[in-house]
Amino acid sequence: MKTTETNTAAASPAIDASPRLGVLKTYKLYIGGKFPRTESGRFYKLTSPTGEVLANMCQGSRKDFREAVVAARGAQGKWASATAYNRGQILYRIAEMLEGRSSQFVAELVQMGTPVSEAQAQVACAIDRMVYYAGWCDKYQQVFSSVNPVASSHFNFSVPEPTGVVSVIAPEASGLAGLISVIAPIIVGGNACVVLASNSQALCAITLAEVLHTSDLPGGVVNILTGDRDELLEHFASHMDVNAMVYCGNDADHIEKVRTTATGNLKRTLTRSRTDWIAEDAQGPYDILDTIEIKTTWHPIGV
Repeated sequence: MKTTETNTAAASPAIDASPRLGVLKTYKLYIGGKFPRTESGRFYKLTSPTGEVLANMCQGSRKDFREAVVAARGAQGKWASATAYNRGQILYRIAEMLEGRSSQFVAELVQMGTPVSEAQAQVACAIDRMVYYAGWCDKYQQVFSSVNPVASSHFNFSVPEPTGVVSVIAPEASGLAGLISVIAPIIVGGNACVVLASNSQALCAITLAEVLHTSDLPGGVVNILTGDRDELLEHFASHMDVNAMVYCGNDADHIEKVRTTATGNLKRTLTRSRTDWIAEDAQGPYDILDTIEIKTTWHPIGV
């Protein structure tokens, strides 16, 4: 009996003690309320400051951007026609969902090299900022509208209207607070947007897309791409169906390219060069005004 046990043990296969190779998640793009892979088939490895590979990120292409603009244009009209109260409800719902996944956002920021205390502050800021802009949804029209004095027998009204489709180059060093601070005032005003997320802080952007997807925000109102800023910058600025562009950064060559390339259809260009996106002055109703137009209507009196 002892001999049999010895033979059985000897015949057992050796246990492989080598460390297991983990399966990295491949994060997709967010276009039109769906999560497609990039049509180019390219991806890049997102790494931590220590060199650890965190995930595979799609490297979006010009065609991905063009499809995102089509999706944004298709969604913008319906979003603009929603009541201010409804838009406020939806933004508040997004804040609720951000709160429910706050620990995940903190963990992702820490993975990408943000100190824990700063990560917690950034997530708290992102949630509070979404609540802040939710509150402005039914108020900015009153602030920026006016009844204008005229010399003729007319009523003259000026009211804010959405610009349309806005392309956004998101802040590179603020993966969540900066991203929310740029997107929120754009959609408050009834616009749709196409956003190029931070290349080095991309985890939070796609997790945010998952939050948006499961909220009540209509698909196509916010579209999020990942990829190379140098490759896509010109396309974001030159597309003829984009009405305005927001560039976040302080690269002088990039700013000059945006300003010259955007002249093709006279789109409005805005530059955000700030680095502290948690600061109190990183929010405000005038950020909403930046991507809306003022329409003036004349109405005769006594007719």
